[in-house]
Amino acid sequence: MLKTALKPFWLAMLALALVASGVFVWLSKWQFESAETVAPPPRTQTENAVELTEHVRPFEPLLGTQVDQIVSARGEFLPGTDVLVGPRLDEGEKGYWTVTAFAPADAPDGEIVPVVRGFAEDPSVSEPAPEGEVTVTGRILPPEGPQPRTRDEGADRAPQRLHYASLAPSQLTNVWDRPSYASFVAAFSVVDGAGEDVSVRAEPGGLEPVWVPPQPQETSIVWMNVFYGIEWIIFAGFALFLWWRFLRDDHQRELREAELDAQWEAQWRAEELARRREAAARAKEQARAAAEAHRRRAGDD
Repeated sequence: MLKTALKPFWLAMLALALVASGVFVWLSKWQFESAETVAPPPRTQTENAVELTEHVRPFEPLLGTQVDQIVSARGEFLPGTDVLVGPRLDEGEKGYWTVTAFAPADAPDGEIVPVVRGFAEDPSVSEPAPEGEVTVTGRILPPEGPQPRTRDEGADRAPQRLHYASLAPSQLTNVWDRPSYASFVAAFSVVDGAGEDVSVRAEPGGLEPVWVPPQPQETSIVWMNVFYGIEWIIFAGFALFLWWRFLRDDHQRELREAELDAQWEAQWRAEELARRREAAARAKEQARAAAEAHRRRAGDD
């Protein structure tokens, strides 16, 4: 089989099988690396507030390393921009978020960011946003996908405010007619210029503060990626197996052809020997007949 394997054709096929196997192994490695989710940033980082305008830029997607960070921003709430988002669950209770447009003072071109100011089970509960310059501190979160507006029996009790099923800055920017950051902030505290806390305080008839905890630090295994990784290893082995199988078939075909050639040669030799013996016998018989005829002619003379 080694002689067959050293043929240029099968050496080229081996090179092709090795390249295919290498690609499959690389794909398997990629799947195994993708099987474990990336751990979120440590809490020693996310729980220390940083400036919003230094942490993210307008119109840029929020990266996994930026999510969950507590940020702070100095600016103003835009009056008349309250909207309802929900229904949402807060400590097991079903209700609605009150979201207001906030204009950071340091935004490059006057962009706004949606801020979740509070939660209420009754959508008719309303609490005006603080006026003037304030500093908002809260957790920055990724945007949600926009959803079509649908009828909601609870939200219908507050017709003075628009209601949305998801918090999508791409949707709210059209309502507020201002460019927006591609993220939103769940406010933990709001402090005015005099240093007084003007956050919602869960007073009777008012909004309740919204607390969004950081993500769990542990990673998880995506078993689908693990199965894909195992499949690519099987494909790599199968590519080499196919080369070996085709090589073996070619070698066995050569052995069979050599065996048939040997059988044909032996048969030809036997037939040729029989033909020559028969020809020699005929020649001998003809010589005997000729000698007999000559002897008879000599006797008659």
